[in-house]
Amino acid sequence: MKSLKEKLFEKIQAHRSRTAKLLKDHKDVVIDQVTIGQCIGGVRNVKCLVTDISYLDPYDGIRFRGKTVTEVFSDLPHVPNCQYPYVEGFWYFLLTGEVPTMMETLAVVEDFSARALVPQYVFDILRTMPRDTHPMTMLSAAVLAMQRESIFAKKYAQGVSKYDYWEPMYEDCTNIIAKLPAIAAYIYRMKYKSDVIIQPGKYMDMGAEFAHMMGIPRPYDDAARMTFILHSDHESGNISSHTTHLVASGLADAYYSLSSGFNGLSGPLHGLANQEVLRWIQDVLHKLGGKIPTEEDLKAFIWETLNSGHVIPGYGHAILRRTDPRFTAQMEFCQRHMPDYELFRIVSMIYRVAPGILMEYGKVKNPWPNLDAHSGVIHWYFGITDYDFYTVLFAVGRALGVLANITWDRALGYPIERPKSVSTGMLEEFASQAAR
Repeated sequence: MKSLKEKLFEKIQAHRSRTAKLLKDHKDVVIDQVTIGQCIGGVRNVKCLVTDISYLDPYDGIRFRGKTVTEVFSDLPHVPNCQYPYVEGFWYFLLTGEVPTMMETLAVVEDFSARALVPQYVFDILRTMPRDTHPMTMLSAAVLAMQRESIFAKKYAQGVSKYDYWEPMYEDCTNIIAKLPAIAAYIYRMKYKSDVIIQPGKYMDMGAEFAHMMGIPRPYDDAARMTFILHSDHESGNISSHTTHLVASGLADAYYSLSSGFNGLSGPLHGLANQEVLRWIQDVLHKLGGKIPTEEDLKAFIWETLNSGHVIPGYGHAILRRTDPRFTAQMEFCQRHMPDYELFRIVSMIYRVAPGILMEYGKVKNPWPNLDAHSGVIHWYFGITDYDFYTVLFAVGRALGVLANITWDRALGYPIERPKSVSTGMLEEFASQAAR
């Protein structure tokens, strides 16, 4: 049996010729045009990044290496007696595009376990930070602190060939992913559980290990597996993915790059969205004195929110034009494990009434729920009632996708990213010429 690293090298060798041919023979083929609106409006939907890790289809939702969420959950090797696949097998799949066998998956589980020990100085640094420091600040600082461990930085200083950059990058990325669950759980227990730390188990898969260190019983291990896979990647143009890629394009190592991506994830327009949803739902309960709303109550509250100039959190998406399949996957989890939970009942009720109201309102392109419309409720059910920690859970999953991407960026020799800027005056001149 070939190891994941050996399999990845085979894939890299085969893929390099494809990229080289495109650059040599077809570099001037036009695939898109940029408008003034796109230039000013955040370069939205401009086709100018390359990734084979995931693709966001407006109707099928996210596809990981061509597979839908449903296909990923059904096709990858499952943890025995659990509903969801090994995260380690998913990592193998993201890197190679091949569904691993159970033996190949367990080899990655063992590899992660061998790499999982977090240097003590990382915990020492975290403990010097004020306890009211945001947990995303702590997570980003912990990853950045480990930069001294970077194998890529050491190999680069020694003069490694550019054709071999991918190998130390792969080692760094795998080391980081193996350590992230312990770091995230440590932050949680230190900040929110009276500093009572739970030591790692041994030879447990990533989902079970994380649940163990968080101190949350089953089926939270399955909730963790589901969460990490669903949050792993969303093409390469979102803030956390693009930032990680951008920093790595300057040949920064994975520690610098991922820490930067985590900083991008922490903004309220990106990784904080799920807690906004939960706050809005709890506002409904507060307004009704803790009573579960009827559909009429909920319709009134939705219209009140819209008429006050606010959006319905968790609804709408820049690209999707139907219910986010990641939302559907979470619905199925809740129907299996918490069908009578009051917050889930409200989420289900919102799903029944909100799309119709948003279509009547007429100011949204997509009236359907996205991933964030559900995930906070699941965390709350399992006792994670500290909003600020939700983005950390997002970040652990997102690391899988962005680190797989920058491993391939190194393998294919993608250059430093450097788009060209124009001035407002130049845009006005373009507009004037177009009007003539």
